[in-house]
Amino acid sequence: MRLLKEKIVSEGKVLSENVLKVDTFLNHQIDPLLMQAIGEEFANRYKDAGITKILTIESSGIAPSMFAGINLGVPVIFARKRKSLTLSGNLYSSKVHSFTKGETNDISVSKDFIGSEDIVLIIDDFLANGQAVLGLLDIVEQANAKTSGVGIVIEKGFQTGGSMVREKGIRVESLAIIKSLADGKVEFVEESPSI
Repeated sequence: MRLLKEKIVSEGKVLSENVLKVDTFLNHQIDPLLMQAIGEEFANRYKDAGITKILTIESSGIAPSMFAGINLGVPVIFARKRKSLTLSGNLYSSKVHSFTKGETNDISVSKDFIGSEDIVLIIDDFLANGQAVLGLLDIVEQANAKTSGVGIVIEKGFQTGGSMVREKGIRVESLAIIKSLADGKVEFVEESPSI
């Protein structure tokens, strides 16, 4: 997606060979016009997949998921990382380790929101080591629902997550795949592998 790649190059900050900071438009401050375009792109790529729900994880996956949900006309569910008084019992839960934050969280979704009749599109901001996506796939599986695929805003193609998810036979559509962050520069993979 050209617009996204341009934004990554102009506003992203390479902090190391493994870390890209995109907090000016994706995961702290949000560029709503970019999120609208991202939502439209995910909707176009998955328009014939029969999706009934979009599932993401709080918090950076919510904005692109909302715009995709608007375009597809389906509800958006986000897995919570923290327990709340209103979210107790009757949950699907999975453990997710964040390498960036160096912590493991239990993520949870109410059983009221995903069922065996659902066809779910998973959306997240980044795919690096794949732990968040695997946790969300686990929740869909617990619900006996079907996963139509995974939509990723930015995939770190040099890390193992993308290949790990694709090896499970899951369709992955990444809007920008980074080949390298070496020498402080972003280099993109030109073609996006779907499976």
